[in-house]
Amino acid sequence: MAKPKTHDEALRLRLLHRAAATVFDRGTAALSLRQLAADAKTSTTAVYSLFGNKAGLLSSLYQEAVHLFVERLATIRPTADPAGDVIRLGLAYREYAVANPHLYAILFSDRRAHCPSDSERPREVAETYRPLVDAVRRGQQAGQFGTASDSEVIALSVWATAHGLVSLVLSGNEPPGLAVADCYERALRALVTGWRESEVPVAGGTEVAGVADVT
Repeated sequence: MAKPKTHDEALRLRLLHRAAATVFDRGTAALSLRQLAADAKTSTTAVYSLFGNKAGLLSSLYQEAVHLFVERLATIRPTADPAGDVIRLGLAYREYAVANPHLYAILFSDRRAHCPSDSERPREVAETYRPLVDAVRRGQQAGQFGTASDSEVIALSVWATAHGLVSLVLSGNEPPGLAVADCYERALRALVTGWRESEVPVAGGTEVAGVADVT
């Protein structure tokens, strides 16, 4: 009979999530492979077998955060309403952060501490950013956004709004009496509508407000 595999994917994920919680609470300096093994009720041998060393663990931690984030964004399938897709991507962004606050913190911490090499970072940044840029570009092609601004600038403004609002929630810095959850989607819709209105030309080369809100 084959010997059961003890260093399996379930153990790897359990170790990663415990490591993420430690880094989130106390920083990378507090991450001890021996303590991590004890917390996960496994051996240090298992930790070294799965990750090699602390640097390998941190790299795997970052890669897992990227993987889950990209996977979540990929559930937002392109539709005939690209501007609406932009908003749906923003909602998926928040859902990922709320469901995985520790990994979210790793994802947007100092990348140099977690990436295996400088050459990996541009590819990973593109993977997380591409769905939003693609949705904006499709919106430009469909006439929902003008072409006066670069698609990446529009996407960046949406990303920054989502990131800022989510960060206020996760850091416990919401303004007193104001729940971000109650205005998050409205803020995204207002931003997207603003981009639509600011770049829609009318006869004579001027611009017009009053374009219908995103549905």
